[in-house]
Amino acid sequence: MRIPTQIKLRKTSKMLELEYGADERYSLPAEFLRVHSPSAEVQGHGNPILQTGKINVALEGIEPAGQYALKLTFSDGHDSGLYTWDYLYQLATNQQQLWSDYLGALATAGKSRDPDISPVKLML
Repeated sequence: MRIPTQIKLRKTSKMLELEYGADERYSLPAEFLRVHSPSAEVQGHGNPILQTGKINVALEGIEPAGQYALKLTFSDGHDSGLYTWDYLYQLATNQQQLWSDYLGALATAGKSRDPDISPVKLML
């Protein structure tokens, strides 16, 4: 289990910064964390539910959940997922591939990161 040595919430840039020692640092955008929430609402009990329209979501708070996880609170009211240390490290180290997969899923579904763009507008 990799536990961050330092955690910083950057509200202005909408980032969660994780540091694992002096030479391993990751910046995870709020939108990325929100669409990959470990909550049942997102993970769908084994059948993940594609999250759309989250481009403007921000991180409003973080708090420890015991000695094993963080509870993140997002500006859209979502706060039900517990991000374990292992899950956060997995997100951090696989961020590029996970983000690419997410964008591909959005494109395949004809959906958008922008909540103001409807599927009809995408087709115009």
